[in-house]
Amino acid sequence: RSLKQRHRDCQIVRRKGRVYVINKTQKKFKARQG
Repeated sequence: RSLKQRHRDCQIVRRKGRVYVINKTQKKFKARQG
């Protein structure tokens, strides 16, 4: 269930059973799973 980190600046955040990938350097890069 883990998301692959495509960029080093990405952060994996788990909220309410959902997994989010947030990239501060690239705002366009976002991913959601769950």
